[in-house]
Amino acid sequence: MIFQPRRRERLQVQAPLTSLIDMVFMLLIYFLLTANFMVDEGLSIKLPQAKAGTPQNERLVTVNIDREGRIFIGSRECVEGTLLHHLKEILVGRRNKLVVVKADRGVMLDKAVKVLDLAKAAGAERLSLATEKYP
Repeated sequence: MIFQPRRRERLQVQAPLTSLIDMVFMLLIYFLLTANFMVDEGLSIKLPQAKAGTPQNERLVTVNIDREGRIFIGSRECVEGTLLHHLKEILVGRRNKLVVVKADRGVMLDKAVKVLDLAKAAGAERLSLATEKYP
């Protein structure tokens, strides 16, 4: 009787997918959390739309006007009477004196023009009214 040696099956190498899946989920969570923190100061302002416009990449002073007509510099609320004083304090040591006004669509034009006028009186060399592009 002739015996044939039994061949053992080769073990196949398998990559551990568990750690790979864990890393993918960790990256997904990281990007979801960091995307949440890229919100502008928490104010809900719907900017007016325009076809022509260029993005601002310079360091600037931003004045926000919400739907109710409240004025904010950063996250600090200002009344019209103190806006001139606050803008003078901010602009006094800057080389680039650009002020961008982000006014909600529902704000009366008169309010936005008053803020632009106060910014010019505070020493702003350039003024800009923020818009968003048409879809």
